[in-house]
Amino acid sequence: MAKDKTVTFAVLCFIHVWTFSVDSKTDFPGQYAPHNETTLSMVPDAVDDMYSGCTEKMKKKVNNEYLPNEKNQRLFNQSWHRAETCAKEVAERFKKDKETFYANELEHDHIKAICAYSAGHPTIHDVFNEAVLTQKNQYTTFPYHTLHFWLTDALRVLKKAQQNCRTTFRRTKKDYSEVNKEMRFGYFASSSLKKHINPTFGHKSCFEIYTCFGAYLKSYPKLGKKEEEVLIPPYEVFKVIAVLKKKRYENLWCDTVYKLQSTKKPQSNLNCKMIRHSAENNL
Repeated sequence: MAKDKTVTFAVLCFIHVWTFSVDSKTDFPGQYAPHNETTLSMVPDAVDDMYSGCTEKMKKKVNNEYLPNEKNQRLFNQSWHRAETCAKEVAERFKKDKETFYANELEHDHIKAICAYSAGHPTIHDVFNEAVLTQKNQYTTFPYHTLHFWLTDALRVLKKAQQNCRTTFRRTKKDYSEVNKEMRFGYFASSSLKKHINPTFGHKSCFEIYTCFGAYLKSYPKLGKKEEEVLIPPYEVFKVIAVLKKKRYENLWCDTVYKLQSTKKPQSNLNCKMIRHSAENNL
């Protein structure tokens, strides 16, 4: 009998731990910070295409070429497939939220990209962001052109209907040994309108960000407005205007707080590269 109770207790403990792990990933899927990142820099190896001047051409290329090929990748295919259900749920959610519903604001694939990025299962955002951060030199074979394009363009479209700049907050569990005067995140960086978003995101290095290219995602993410997420694109450039330490400011909300101010000038080293690459190959 005692043995049965022990086994039952062990099983319950396992279920509890497993459930907590799954819930954690589901509730907070968009927080990403590179494992090896120790410097706040301009991230020269980032996939930072902002598709300025080639949106329609790239959309056609994505639909006709990249999407069919990328569906052969198991992780992307699962994520994109499940995002379809999420996109339909978002449409229903907005029908009940008349104040923030704009029927023609985003295309279906814009919403799918936000859903794929923000969903917990399967989790693609970490793998995707790691590729965005590092694969500039492999851009012609970059495996996530579809998600990168639709997510980037969703931010552009959303931003048009929003205020020019806003202050957001970001928590991490990282320590940074070197800080440049100017920096980019170099990936799609999640931030929130709420300073005190769940502390499980981290309290070591945090950011107070004045962003002019980040877009408020409203109720489009998988979890709706829960995180009040503002997503910052890889190409936005910031000045580091202050570094505050808890050792000096007792009531500081994190151990270190970096105050960032947008330069309002993006840096997109790869802008429209795949369209130019296609044109060169056709000469």
